[in-house]
Amino acid sequence: MSFFKRIFKVGQAQAHSVISKFEDPIRLTEQGIRDLKTDLQQAMKSLAEVKGIAIRTKKNAEDNKKLAADYERKAMMLLQKMQSGGLDSNEAERLATQALSEKEKCTNTALNLSQEAERHEQMANNLQANVNKIKSSLTTYENDLTTLKARAKTAASTKKINEQLANIDSSGTIAMLEKMKAKVEDEESLAIAYGEITSADKSIDDEISNALESGQTSTSANLLELKKKMGIE
Repeated sequence: MSFFKRIFKVGQAQAHSVISKFEDPIRLTEQGIRDLKTDLQQAMKSLAEVKGIAIRTKKNAEDNKKLAADYERKAMMLLQKMQSGGLDSNEAERLATQALSEKEKCTNTALNLSQEAERHEQMANNLQANVNKIKSSLTTYENDLTTLKARAKTAASTKKINEQLANIDSSGTIAMLEKMKAKVEDEESLAIAYGEITSADKSIDDEISNALESGQTSTSANLLELKKKMGIE
């Protein structure tokens, strides 16, 4: 196997290795994203439910506070009516006592509901933190998946190029170029040899004629001077 083919084979093997290494992380990341989206949906649902309970509980606490205040107001009205003589004192005190008892129940209920609402609000805050964490992780995973897919695409392109290069017969191409080079050099050598043979076949007369013709064409000023010396117009 030629040197070039060995290089291409190594590149091809590395590309296959890179692709196989990318496939599992991509699938795992995609599955992780799907799982996170499911977790996010469930967390959002739980968050909405807990917030709903906290809101309703807080409202019930406020309602019981108002009801307690209303019972206290009614007890006061009963005592006032008793003082004005509009109601028997025993009956007024009995009803006022029951009203105050209901007020105490409502007050205690309001207190318990307020504490429960605070616990639900705390749970909602914790769930909100988890939701934010899942969202952040989801964004990170999606960015990682985009990067992995881009790298996998690059690796696939590199693999394809290496496969194409591996199919090129580099050793054969180099051998062909060497043969062409040798043939050109042979033709050049033959051309030089034929030129030397042609030069050797020239007679002395041909050389003189060539020299005279060369002198006539290239030294016209010398020719005019010679003609003047010889008295030739």
